[in-house]
Amino acid sequence: MEFLQVHTTPYLLIYVIIYFVAMMLIGLWASRKVKSSEDYALAGRSLGPFVLMGTLLATSVGSGTITGGGNSLAYNYGYWAGIQWVIPFIIFCIIYLCAYKQIRKSNCYTVPQILQQKYGAETRILGSFINLIGMAGIISSQYRGFGYVLNITMGVDKETATLIATAIIILLSVTGGLFSVAWTDAVSAFLIVICCVIGLPFVLQAGGGWGEITAKAAQINPEKLSFFGGRNILIWIGSFLPLVMLETGDQNFYSRITAAKNDKSARTAIIGWMIMAIIVMPCVGLIAFVGSIVFGTNIDAGMSFLSTTTLIPSFVGGMLLAASTAFIITTGTSYLLTCGTSITYDFYVQYVNKKPTDRQVLMTNRIGTAVIGIIALIVLNFFPTLLALQNWSYTMIGASITPCVLGAMWSKKVTRPAGFLSMLFGAVTTLAWEIAGCPGGYQSALIAGPVSILTLIIVSALTQNKKAEAAA
Repeated sequence: MEFLQVHTTPYLLIYVIIYFVAMMLIGLWASRKVKSSEDYALAGRSLGPFVLMGTLLATSVGSGTITGGGNSLAYNYGYWAGIQWVIPFIIFCIIYLCAYKQIRKSNCYTVPQILQQKYGAETRILGSFINLIGMAGIISSQYRGFGYVLNITMGVDKETATLIATAIIILLSVTGGLFSVAWTDAVSAFLIVICCVIGLPFVLQAGGGWGEITAKAAQINPEKLSFFGGRNILIWIGSFLPLVMLETGDQNFYSRITAAKNDKSARTAIIGWMIMAIIVMPCVGLIAFVGSIVFGTNIDAGMSFLSTTTLIPSFVGGMLLAASTAFIITTGTSYLLTCGTSITYDFYVQYVNKKPTDRQVLMTNRIGTAVIGIIALIVLNFFPTLLALQNWSYTMIGASITPCVLGAMWSKKVTRPAGFLSMLFGAVTTLAWEIAGCPGGYQSALIAGPVSILTLIIVSALTQNKKAEAAA
């Protein structure tokens, strides 16, 4: 079967540039509100429900969905796999609805701070390193995603495009802090929902209609029309588990929930976040599926969704591409920002300068953000595909940190040694399984997650008596 070639479409870049300039102006306006280090890290704890739900959605989507996640799953396994990407969003939104009060009550800038309150300083140090390593991988995937946009529109080679993307994302991150990121996120989030809903019918029509699209898919691989896409149940679960585990312990969401102006705003925002995800995720999956059928092996899996913008009317395609680009950029800036915050509060304030001025804290935050941005570019060179990079990054954080964080907030029985060992074994197992090449096609989350959880439970049970004796 012959597939279409993706022709460069420079005119679509006009929409991206216009939107980018608009986001820069919004970011500059918001950056004027940054008067202190707390403004930079937590937006002065003043975010209302609409801005908050927008930044939660934008942070949770980004390149992980537009070029990885739901997009790549739809390319590899069919439209059901892309639609099912909404499942983890529903799961972790429900978890946050149960946990948002505890998160706000902790009053912490970073997740490692929460870990220290329960498990001690050594666990905070380990958690900080794991957090930074995992988030560097997530940031690097945003670079590649933006690189795909430049490749599709201008024909710029992927390496050069990635370098340009790196410079832009780092620059945006170090300027306005969470005020800037939250507002640009919010605008982008509402736009992507609108553009996906409007764009889907045009993409389906460009593909020849649903009947022709599925007929072509059946010729390519009939399993792409099945619910599991040819995967067994464990591999199917493994497709979603890394995202569920990451997002449940992701520092970005903890800091945003903490930045809400009150509990009611946080709760409303989480509900709105879930509703928007339920709308946009199936659209992304279906659009990416059409791209995989129309362009086939002529594109990388990561380009499936974005490539469809060249098939539909320029205004719709341009706005969809612009909104997708904004999601990629804002996710990158979000993770860079949270990395800078972690370096500042988990290392600089904790060990280097325990009584810094507010100016020193703000400067350290910005420098740390830039340094991690450069490290993320280096990390990108070690992974063959965005999906592989995404699964490793998600599992490194999710399998190591998430069980400990949830245990810290919801259980009085977890112990200090259990938290440290759970995190250590989760990280080591993730690395070992990834280095082994994920035997049998089973994602490392399926192995590292249970190892981390069982370690937390077993070691806590074995050390309960010592905990009681210490308390006495």
